[in-house]
Amino acid sequence: MTQILLTHSPQARELYYGPRALAGLRQLGAVSLHEGNEPLEGESLIKAAQDCDLIVSYRQSPGPAAVFERLPKLKAFVRCAIDIRNIDVAAASKAGVLVTQASAGFVTSVCELVLGFLVDLSRGITRSTMEYRAGRVPSASMGRELKGSTLGVIGYGAIGKEVVRVGRALGMRVLVFDPYVKDVEQTSLEDLLKQSDFVVPLAVATAETENLMNTAAFAKMKPGAYLINVSRGNLVDERALEAALDSGRIAGCAMDVGRAPDQMPTPRLAARPDVIATPHTAGLTLPAIEHQSLETVAQAAEIIKGRAPKGAVNAQHWKRKP
Repeated sequence: MTQILLTHSPQARELYYGPRALAGLRQLGAVSLHEGNEPLEGESLIKAAQDCDLIVSYRQSPGPAAVFERLPKLKAFVRCAIDIRNIDVAAASKAGVLVTQASAGFVTSVCELVLGFLVDLSRGITRSTMEYRAGRVPSASMGRELKGSTLGVIGYGAIGKEVVRVGRALGMRVLVFDPYVKDVEQTSLEDLLKQSDFVVPLAVATAETENLMNTAAFAKMKPGAYLINVSRGNLVDERALEAALDSGRIAGCAMDVGRAPDQMPTPRLAARPDVIATPHTAGLTLPAIEHQSLETVAQAAEIIKGRAPKGAVNAQHWKRKP
């Protein structure tokens, strides 16, 4: 019988995997569960996976070279997420282990949170709510209508396209910048920053986009504009963001991600009165989570049959087949 390790902690299983996917996984083989509250990684991961054919991995369980070198029975490392940056794919390939990633099932979920952030930032909903909860009556302030405002979207991938669509449906003027896409009318990054009332960086996190929003970028932003980050903390230089907020260069920020562990918003920034933040939950809706978790079940089923599934990233190096 195929031996499968699911690395999600009990809380992560409840939020990010779900009973339907777990039941599906159990139909494929004997499933071992991680019962600890801390992420399963390093020596603990290797020990837990000693007799396993497949590892179905939560995003906080890295796949370093040692995992593939010291688990001779391991045939595949299945990531229940798109982000595989903490998996050493080269080492897996050298060892003949297949690595897979999930596809994006969270486009609608993330876009809806962007919409919520747009409304909140433009109308001060969180600010007023916190004042009332503190026993104070908030002062009335002039809001900003989204219709007629300018939305700047950096990155025209699946989420970027949906944010653009929603922005236009709201009557917003939408500017796009993505040097790798040719099938959309776009402007320069400098012009986007200068003209946008709301800037939403949705570029892929790479060495090239590290600190994309830096001191120079914030200096170019329209005074009184807002930043919304639901992509990756790597895209934002947080010291530069803090300086832009302190100086009043930008009016505020909304963030679902940051540079705290597990891409969480940095608490110091999230606590500011000019920031609204959520704990990396943009894609945390049932349809979004089940899209990825059920996909890992389908991938595992294909792997057990000796076939490289959709989502395999190194199929040409897969040698440890069932």
